[in-house]
Amino acid sequence: MRRPQASTVGLVSANPAKGVHDAHTRRNGHHACEMPDPHTPRAVDSSIVSPTASSLKTGPKLTAKGQATRQRIIDGAAAEIRTNGALATTLEDVMARTATSKSQLFHYFPAGKDQLLLAVAEQEAERVLSDQQPHLSRLVSWAAWQRWRDVVVERYRRQGQQCPLSTVMSEIGRTPGARAVTSTLITRWRLEIEVGIRAMQEQGKIDADVEPVRAAAALLAGIQGGVSVMLSTGDLSYLEAALDVGIAALRRQ
Repeated sequence: MRRPQASTVGLVSANPAKGVHDAHTRRNGHHACEMPDPHTPRAVDSSIVSPTASSLKTGPKLTAKGQATRQRIIDGAAAEIRTNGALATTLEDVMARTATSKSQLFHYFPAGKDQLLLAVAEQEAERVLSDQQPHLSRLVSWAAWQRWRDVVVERYRRQGQQCPLSTVMSEIGRTPGARAVTSTLITRWRLEIEVGIRAMQEQGKIDADVEPVRAAAALLAGIQGGVSVMLSTGDLSYLEAALDVGIAALRRQ
């Protein structure tokens, strides 16, 4: 099992937007601002900005049984964290929940709890985005933006204040690997919104003077603020307001 420390450091450059746009230009043969058909659903290529996920494929290949065992351990750890929190969750708890021996657990996570928590964080970060699909990658009409808005609100309504990603980050958030997970999540999320803004500009539905990078960043910052308030107070109205006001501001442009 390949240790994640090296693979999760430095995932996002000092200027992630420039790096991703340059990579997009090289891979597709046109400038990033030259949009294809805005009515065609598109997703951001996660391999450009998410070495965390792709790096898991470059280590020793696991058998199907090995992959299933590793996934069972990660899922069990996430369930324990939802119930007890990251600090209170022990490896013994995870082993008991997943019917896994100590030797098995350390075979897949030789660095112990920190490595397991990082794997949980990577999985939960991926779910933040996958739970918004396919709507996040299809922001090609105002009706589509409204559907995405509703999906985001409903996701956090269902989740409530028990957020595995937030609780894991409270314990490992100062490590380079954890910071990389967060940076990659935010970059990928912002890029999806940015693609949607550009698609709407191509249709003349958002003013061409709007800077997609800044507009997407502002909307995402509002979403993150609303989520933070919800996690602290249980009040979802701040997230709803951030989405509604942010999207309305784009429509007025």
